[in-house]
Amino acid sequence: MLAAPRRGVALANPSGDFAIYTSTNYSFEDHKAMTVWEQINLSSGAFSTWTTDPNVSEVVFVGPYSTSILYINATNEEGDGGISLYTADAAHLESASLVASLPAPFSGLKAVSAKSGDIHFLVAAQAYPNGTAYNEDLAEAPASTARVYTDIYVRHWDTYLTPQRYAVFGGVLTRRTGTYSNSTSSSGSYSLRGQLTNYVTGKCNVTCAESPVQPFGGSGDYDISPDGSQVIFLTKNIDLPLANFTSSQIYWVPFNGSVDDSIPINPIGATPGVEGASASPTFSKDGSKIAYLQMNGIYYESDRNIIYIANANPTNLNITSVAGDWDRSPDVLVWSNDGSVLYVAAPDLGRGRVFPVPIDAAADYEPTNITDEGVPAGMQVLANNQILVSDSKIWSSRDIYTVNSEGNVTNIYLQANVVDPALSGLGPQDVSEFYFSSNSTEIDLQSWIIYPANFSVNKTYPLAFLVHGGPQGGFYNSWSTRWNYKVWADQGYVVIAPNPTASSGWGQNLTDAVSAHWGDYPYWDLVYAWDYVNTSLPYVDTARGIAAGASFGGYMMNWIQGHPLGRRFNALVTHDGVTNTLADYATEELWFINHDQGGIFTSPNETSTYYRWNPILYYENWATPHFVVHSDLDYRLPVSEGLMLFNMLQVKGVPSKFLNFPDENHWVLNQENSLVWHREIYKWINYYSGLSGAESPY
Repeated sequence: MLAAPRRGVALANPSGDFAIYTSTNYSFEDHKAMTVWEQINLSSGAFSTWTTDPNVSEVVFVGPYSTSILYINATNEEGDGGISLYTADAAHLESASLVASLPAPFSGLKAVSAKSGDIHFLVAAQAYPNGTAYNEDLAEAPASTARVYTDIYVRHWDTYLTPQRYAVFGGVLTRRTGTYSNSTSSSGSYSLRGQLTNYVTGKCNVTCAESPVQPFGGSGDYDISPDGSQVIFLTKNIDLPLANFTSSQIYWVPFNGSVDDSIPINPIGATPGVEGASASPTFSKDGSKIAYLQMNGIYYESDRNIIYIANANPTNLNITSVAGDWDRSPDVLVWSNDGSVLYVAAPDLGRGRVFPVPIDAAADYEPTNITDEGVPAGMQVLANNQILVSDSKIWSSRDIYTVNSEGNVTNIYLQANVVDPALSGLGPQDVSEFYFSSNSTEIDLQSWIIYPANFSVNKTYPLAFLVHGGPQGGFYNSWSTRWNYKVWADQGYVVIAPNPTASSGWGQNLTDAVSAHWGDYPYWDLVYAWDYVNTSLPYVDTARGIAAGASFGGYMMNWIQGHPLGRRFNALVTHDGVTNTLADYATEELWFINHDQGGIFTSPNETSTYYRWNPILYYENWATPHFVVHSDLDYRLPVSEGLMLFNMLQVKGVPSKFLNFPDENHWVLNQENSLVWHREIYKWINYYSGLSGAESPY
């Protein structure tokens, strides 16, 4: 699984003739990754290698022909840590032309052709407070490594904050006249005109604007209008402390303007009651409208996203909501070609489904999904109005196909489980689901079942009981290289992956209900899920079961260790979980803790949820063998939580083991580290579940 190809999202050319995507393989023999670009003929379905050049990245189709491209080369001739921009014809990449050398590690390329024939483009990079791009390779090393802070946003995810902040820059590639020959051999020649414009740095009040918003923001946090005349970007609310609020706004600025010309589209008060996080600002295909997502709650990162439409005219925005009462939380949106429909993806009943939503949909409109299984990684509306979808499923790391607006799949181009030898034989037969009742909610709750290789209903298999993180989030029908259900199952388990209280995709009430209830509602849901498995699935041997979870799932492992459910498992695995809720303020995003614990931290008395849901209150009950993973760069849940857990287990004499990665954050991403992660955890659970031939973890 770790060495199998990891494919990117398919990107089609404007006429929809072909699409390209990256495919990366890692060799554990050479300890190297190799990325190639593959091409799909969207008419015949034929595949070919587009290029093996490792320097080609971030391709954008832009220019005079449907095969004209602009792309980033991650180095430049100066060798100073900057990048280069090249134009080319996609059919003749060997004739690519260098058009610009930029003096910083810019990324997130977006580009359009202006009416003049010039290319207007956007890129992003860190910037100094004076607005110039920051290049670590050229920065002067300070004499001291001291860091001094006067507000509470000291570090975020895996990085200490510095004076440099990300910013969106715009530039112009001027077309040289008389350089086009024909559509099959040339994309024309361009040169960079003037300097790049920083649209973000310097917009300050309580804090300063930053776009893309870190740590996960990318090019989806900004956009350029199709004619190249307007820019929009997303930033946290500059009028509020960063660590305490989720509020973020979208700014409009003319392409030929500057940060001083930027205007907020959706400041607090623009739409009554709408104050939370914004996402996915996107121009319509004709540039007349802007679509975006926004939450109501100013403290809550998992509130329901609502679709909004604004005029791309700062003097007449006319913001309206679309299907405003829809009880789903979309996280991706794409415009139709004629601008009448938005295709949105949203968690729905354990899947990430695509829904067409008319932009004039009333508040009570109920969208109908046009995709079913899987979770989209990306989608694109083609010239023929079909939607090119790149998704994954529990049994397939990448499927690429087209679907029409009625939900009919018109072409299936790629199914990784069909073409990749490492995934051969995987399919929907490996997966099923069940619903069960609990005492925490009036609705039935869902759980996935994932079967091991060569599964037989007439045999029994030990239980692997997984608990998802968040807590808002879920287990979905999607592929993962970190917590891959099928890899767990193929150790010899039946995997049960329930979606308890806090899960997304079954209505906002279920998601919201976990607030101030970390230790009761989801815990009882897990008890009821276990009971259902124990009484209804005779092929599952619960007496040999193990449980594992990460983040909130890790907290839940620590919680059940001290409760009766913990005695039903032979071993537990905690990856980056909370051990002591009284230390919750060691995190970075205080809005999350304040919301989920039902208020700010005050006195740690028995009425406080910070006290009530603390796993260490039940230390006297700890007894189940427990494997602990925690990494040094995890600033979301500091490594001291894992060390505390391990130390307490060791002192109490509970069999335990600690795995630490000094170079990983909340996730283990390096393939070599991931291999160790899997091997160590599987040795632990296989030993305690009594799998035949299991190796001792000691």
